[in-house]
Amino acid sequence: MTQQSKKEYTEKIKARYKRAGRKHKKRILDEFCEVCGYDRKWAIRKLGAGGGKERRRGGAMRKYGPELLAPLKEVWFAAQQPHSRSLKEALKIWLPHMDIDEATRALLLEASARTLDRLLAPARARHGKGRSGTRPGGMLKQEIPIRTSHDDVERPGYIAADTVAHCGGSLEGDFAWTLTFTDVHSGWTCMRAVWNKGRHGVHAAIGDIERTLPFAILGFHSDNGGEFLNHHLHSYLGGRQTRGRPSRKNDNAHAEQKNWTHARQLLGLFVAKAEERGSYECRDDTKLGGGSEKHRDGLGDEGPKSVSAPTHRER
Repeated sequence: MTQQSKKEYTEKIKARYKRAGRKHKKRILDEFCEVCGYDRKWAIRKLGAGGGKERRRGGAMRKYGPELLAPLKEVWFAAQQPHSRSLKEALKIWLPHMDIDEATRALLLEASARTLDRLLAPARARHGKGRSGTRPGGMLKQEIPIRTSHDDVERPGYIAADTVAHCGGSLEGDFAWTLTFTDVHSGWTCMRAVWNKGRHGVHAAIGDIERTLPFAILGFHSDNGGEFLNHHLHSYLGGRQTRGRPSRKNDNAHAEQKNWTHARQLLGLFVAKAEERGSYECRDDTKLGGGSEKHRDGLGDEGPKSVSAPTHRER
């Protein structure tokens, strides 16, 4: 008996089975199992499928529904997407100032960190990690020491550096990169942009920043990107250069923070492609509590030499 024949036979006998009483159902089941070769328990489920009363899912009733997601996401994004334990503490500060009903506010304050993780799981999957433009530079890893903490820094001059891609979500093609320079001790931040973060362009931008700093560079810390780990820059910095561990962003946390507050939070997924090279370039050096110095120049045929993301003072 073919599967199609079994399907047609099941549809015919199902109506008889549902109308029949207990005694006749037993005979129909005997016949059905003999003809189709089904196990009796499977035959009962097959003939009884559909039309029955829908059973409620077991367990306790859901307490934290999807209606909590909108205000929760609003706080999560505003607080720069913290992990759930920090988010739970942030909710105590943000929720009293939000225009939501008291029941929703009470549920969000009551929810555990694990519950917040579960509610935010779809949002984390969609807005989680961005695209990484770091490409390892393996030639000098043995010569450049690893540094995981800057707790011993007690004077200005120790720089954390990183780059941010202005690619609009795709790393294909040519576009500008922001070079972030942050002094670990004072928080003094300088930003330039380089075209395609080439090694010579990054080196030129570093030299340009160094000339504007009010202190000498005593140490230079970066990730393992090839724009930093190369002979050209290593010969210039010498023993002042250190690096973080691969895939450990916390080793370069000072620069990573400024990547968000000075570049991503202001420009978002701003795209600086080749067709926009006719626009202006802007350089900006900022320090905590200080002013900013701006320079604007026209771009030549060689493309941008150094362009920085605007800071909070330019908004």
